[in-house]
Amino acid sequence: MPRAKRGFKARRRRKKILKLAKGFTGGRRRQYRQARETVEHGLVYAYRDRRAKKRMFRRLWNVRINAAARLNGLNYSRLIHGLQQAHVELDRKMLAALALHDAQAFAAVVNLAKERLAA
Repeated sequence: MPRAKRGFKARRRRKKILKLAKGFTGGRRRQYRQARETVEHGLVYAYRDRRAKKRMFRRLWNVRINAAARLNGLNYSRLIHGLQQAHVELDRKMLAALALHDAQAFAAVVNLAKERLAA
């Protein structure tokens, strides 16, 4: 009786892993066992870093908003507090874009926050 060689399903599973290993060097691309380990680690990193990217962008936006707010005579926390009191619902991504690309519009937003803080 011939030995069982796992058939096409195992080959299909291995080919899927080796396809994901494209671009790796040496045995990490060619040998199934090494490729599987590297691909699995890569998928873990990708999952983790999709979340980390959101944190990093929020930090970047906050830095940009703070820098632009200080140029207009206010710091980050006072600006955000003033905008909350004025019921301005611009998120940090949009505030950072304004600060970077349209300084006049950002200055108008800062003035709105200042008026609300003074009241």
